This record gives sequence, C-alpha cells and structure tokens, in this order.
Amino acid sequence: MPGRRGAGPRTPGTATRGETVPTVPPASTPASRAAVDVTALLERGRTLATPVLRAAVDRLAPPMDTVAAYHFGWIDAAGNPADGDGGKAVRPALAVLSAEVAGAAPATGVPGAVAVELVHNFSLLHDDLMDGDEQRRHRDTVWKVHGPAQAILVGDALFALAGEVLLELGTTEAGRAARRLTSATRALIDGQAQDISYEHRDRVSVEECLEMEGNKTGALLACASSIGAVLGGADDATADALEKYGYHLGLAFQAVDDLLGIWGDPEATGKQTWSDLRQRKKSLPVVAALAAQGSASERLGEILAADAKSTEFENFSEEEFAARAALIEEAGGRTWTAGEARRQYAIAIEALDAVDMPGRVRDSFTALADFVVVRKR
Repeated sequence: MPGRRGAGPRTPGTATRGETVPTVPPASTPASRAAVDVTALLERGRTLATPVLRAAVDRLAPPMDTVAAYHFGWIDAAGNPADGDGGKAVRPALAVLSAEVAGAAPATGVPGAVAVELVHNFSLLHDDLMDGDEQRRHRDTVWKVHGPAQAILVGDALFALAGEVLLELGTTEAGRAARRLTSATRALIDGQAQDISYEHRDRVSVEECLEMEGNKTGALLACASSIGAVLGGADDATADALEKYGYHLGLAFQAVDDLLGIWGDPEATGKQTWSDLRQRKKSLPVVAALAAQGSASERLGEILAADAKSTEFENFSEEEFAARAALIEEAGGRTWTAGEARRQYAIAIEALDAVDMPGRVRDSFTALADFVVVRKR
C-alpha cells in the first residue's frame, strides 16, 4: 500500500504547478542514447504517417471529413487551413520504429501507425464528450464546435477506417496486425468504462486504478510498439516482447499524465487548472493518497466524499481545488505516482532485452521512453 515516502507537509492552496515532472532520474545516460534525436524520430513518424492519414480521412462523407480535419488541427472552426498542434506523435514514431526491428523499411510500419492514430483519435473524440472537456491542444473540442452527434459519428468513422487501412493491404501480416489492434481497442474501451464507473465510487484501489490505466493507455501504446514489426513479418514472440515494452511505457506515460492532470501548467497542457480534480477522476495520485496512512489521507477522504454529494462542486474556486491538490501531495500521492512512473519505465526498458535488434533501434526505443516520461504536456 502506498505510504508517504518522503512527501513533506504543505499548506493547503500552495501546491505547485507547471513543473517538468521529473519521473526518470537523468543519471548516467549512455552516449549512444544521448545521441538519439527524439525530435527527428517523432517528426519521421509524423511525416510518413500524415499523408496516409489525410487520405484516409478524405474518404469520410461530408461533413464528417471536415469535422475530422478540424479535430486533427488541419483546419480551423471556419474551415480555413490551419497548422494546429496534432499531438506528440509518439504512437506513429513507435509504429515506424518497430518495423525496423523486423529488418523492414520504416515505411512498412506506416499503415500500422495510421491505424493506431485513427483508433487513438476515435477515443479522444468520445472521451472529450463523455468527460465534458471543452479544450484539447489549446482549441475547442469537436463536440463544442460541431456538436455531440458529430463527435460520436466521426469517432465511429475513424474506428472503422483503422480496420480498413490495415485490411486493405491483403497480407497475412495485415490480418495479424488487425487482430492485435482490435484487441487493444477493446481493452481501451474497457478502460474508459472503468474510468467512468470509478468517478461514482468513493474508493478505488491502486490495483484497480493500474488495471484501468493499463487498459485505457497501455494497450494502445503496446499495439503501436509492435504493429510495425508485425507488418514487417516479425514472429509473435518478438511482437509480444515489444507489446510488453509499450504496455509498461503506457502505464508510465499515464502516471505522468495523472501528475500533469493535477499539477500541470495549463499553458503547456491545454487544459484547465486542476483538470482531473474538476472531473472527480480517481487518478493515481488521488488513489495513492487515499490508500496512505495519516491525517492528510483521512482529511482528503472526508473532503472528496463530501464533494461527491455537493451541489456546488461546479462552482468551486481555484483555492478550493488547490487545497485538495495540496492534501494529495501531503498524503504522498504525488511522490508515489512519480515513483510508479519510474518503476513502469524500468519494466518497459527491461522488456527490450528479449528482442534481438540493432543497437541504434534499441537506443531509439529507450530515448522515446525517456521523452514520454519527462515532459510538461
């Protein structure tokens, strides 16, 4: 059970925000890994995948094609061309990189990269609506601009497109990749269902929270980390090891996201201050704090139980949310979550040892993992 593990007491309302979350110690980084240009890796995945992704979206019937283009940041709300923030592009980068594990060209992983991006964005469209999020990537969300019905329809359409992009390849490898993507999508949906149900419970265990986050985030990152290798002809043992890397990287990624969901800088994250607290999310810092011993944990439990019954919750002030964040920190939730991110990161890196791959490719996987867990957004 999580304890306080070094978290000092804080005065309610003084919890810090806007820091880079230092989840991975920057200790001795091998020169080969330090030489990896992560920005170039991300840009390679984006550059290879975007034309194919745009072509897939162009298949959608109007107005879904326009709504999807807005979501991806290609146009603004008035339909004018835009250069929006399309996200970090970690998943396409992983899919393209994994093709190289099988000795294939990076482009071999592009259909997998596009399929995973389509599923990821299908989930974002639906999640934003279900969570009531009005901002994503510093812009109004699709349901705010185009309405809930379009958000649902376009999300469904992107999910269908993902299968098309893979299966139209017509190869045995494409069938294997599609099966893995379908399993990952089902797990992702399970995770979202768990996340919603937990919002209505007073208590959620750390184990339940990790299971939910493994489904919601880990499953699709696991698929992204292996799908290019599958398309390149890698055997199941190789794909499974890469999936293990991606799954635990996803848990580390989500742990950092949970930290940013409470203490992240809105200018960097594109979301409201204390965004996860506003949505009553049972994220890892909250769950770990509630599971800890001590007066701060007990006080937090009392406050959150009262919040669940409050009719004034939507009108809470910044100071009230800051006080809750400070209690979570005092109870050790922030420290424990950062430690869990480090632990999951270590498991992910260790999983790579089971795969025979060029040193350059291994260093790239590790550098991408470093990028995922040390960030501001």
